[in-house]
Amino acid sequence: METIELIKLQVNEKARIVSFDGGHQLALKLRQYGLFVGDRVRIVRSAPFNGPILIESNGREIALGKGIAGKIMVEKN
Repeated sequence: METIELIKLQVNEKARIVSFDGGHQLALKLRQYGLFVGDRVRIVRSAPFNGPILIESNGREIALGKGIAGKIMVEKN
């Protein structure tokens, strides 16, 4: 399977988180959001003009800035 950045997914595409490419602080922040390696995610909405993306994971929606979303590596389903 191909590993890509979360930000490259289209609306309604699903994927599984495989890693965080941003060091310990980013991993800690994402764990506080409830995102873990192995979680399944779906892109709900992507705001224009470099705005945030809205993802759904484990039954809840989380808004992520595009910088952070670009550091979450996923495998598409």
